[in-house]
Formats: sequence, C-alpha cells, structure tokens
Amino acid sequence: MTNLFDIKGKVALITGSTHGLGMAMAKGLGEAGATIVVNGNSSQQKIDDAVQLLKSEGINAVGYKFNVTEEKEVIEAVRKIESEVGPIDILINNAGIIKRIPMLEMEVADFREVVDIDLVSPFIVSKHVAKGMIERRQGKIINICSMMSELGRSTVSAYAAAKGGLKMLTKNMATEWAKYNVQINGIGPGYFATEQTKPIRVDGHPFNDFIIGRTPAAKWGDPSDLAGAAIFLSSKASDFVNGHILYVDGGILATIGKPANEE
Repeated sequence: MTNLFDIKGKVALITGSTHGLGMAMAKGLGEAGATIVVNGNSSQQKIDDAVQLLKSEGINAVGYKFNVTEEKEVIEAVRKIESEVGPIDILINNAGIIKRIPMLEMEVADFREVVDIDLVSPFIVSKHVAKGMIERRQGKIINICSMMSELGRSTVSAYAAAKGGLKMLTKNMATEWAKYNVQINGIGPGYFATEQTKPIRVDGHPFNDFIIGRTPAAKWGDPSDLAGAAIFLSSKASDFVNGHILYVDGGILATIGKPANEE
C-alpha cells in the first residue's frame, strides 16, 4: 500500500514556494522523497534562503527565479530545469496574490494583475510543463485553487474570479490531457495559520472568531495539513483521479454555518 504513495526520486516544481503554503507543500513532498524545485520572482536571496532551509531538513532542493506570467521566461526555465535537474514529474501551480479592495474602488489594472498571476500563469506554466509529461505519458499537475473557487466574499472579487476560473481550467486540462496519463487536479485550502494571518489569529479578533465559529473543525489549519493532499495527488494513488478539486478546509464548505449562540 505504501508504494501507492511513493514519490521518491520524483522532480516537483512548485511555483511561489519560498514561503507560506507553497513552502509547506515543498516540505511535505521533499520529506516524502521528491526533489523540490523552488520558484519565486521577488528576489534570488529569498529563493536561496528557501532552498537552504529545505536542505537543512535533509530535503534535496534547487531554486530557479522566473516570472510565471512571462511565457518566454517560463519556457527557458522549464528547459533549464529538465536539463539540469531532470524531467518535471509533478507541477504545483501555487504562485498567487490577493488584493482586498471593494469592487467600486478597484482599478482595472489591479483586477487584471490578480487574474494574470492567479489564473493566466497556471495556464502558461502547465502548457509548457505538460508538453514533456505528454511525451513521457505520465505526470501530475496540481492547481492551488481556493474556497473562493466556490464562494464569494467582500473585497476579493478579482481573487474569487481568478480562482473560480482556475477550478474550471483544471477541469479542462483534465479533459484534454487525461488520455496521455497526465492527472490534473486542484487543492482548495481553507484558512491556514501562516505568517500572513498571524496578526488576525488572536482571541477576540472579529475575523479569528468568525473563522473558528465557521469551521466545523473549530480551528485554523496548520500548513502541514496540506502535505497529505499534495502527496496523494502527486502519487500513483491518484492515477484515476482527474479534474477533481480537493478542499482542505476543516469542513467549511460542508456546512451552512451555525447560529452565533450555538455551542
């Protein structure tokens, strides 16, 4: 049974993986034996630091700086990775941004930037990684979607539009590429305890209380909770799973919620 989940020796490219949930998935796959290709675009130092952190934990890791929204950079990066590291067996499209701005106040340029990074970049990177996967007749692509692929929330219109689009792009990738033994699925994280959410994860903060009350598990997710889903969708265990979005959300999407006075 453990062989079903074996990813030892696989090469996994994770975009936007210098920190946060991308780093958590990098650690999970790396601890399971995959070679991790860290990607970022903000600075080479951040990439080097992330690679060093993974190596300090016994994980085989390398880093490549490129902009996932620039097709020429992606083409060159994929060529270099497959030449210098090996064929990309696993791709996780994790790079993304969010801009919390009411729609009436949001500039078109801001909306387009979110969609470009959160939706267009998974298309670009997947397109060029999938060519090798299709030729080899095997591969795993995981798109990091969101609960906002299913729900709306004030001030995140661009993010929700992009993540909803990514859900459907995942299904269409599966429709076109499943026949080549390439599995394309998504992970939809719920609310996780990261450095970005630390300021609002305190007792008495309205949003913290909202999340604890809204989540049947009654807690924020730990980034390590994503590891199992990522390993499953990267391994032979998911060879007949295609076009599926696996929500790792503590049960939020399973319930309408509860009254404020309910225990």
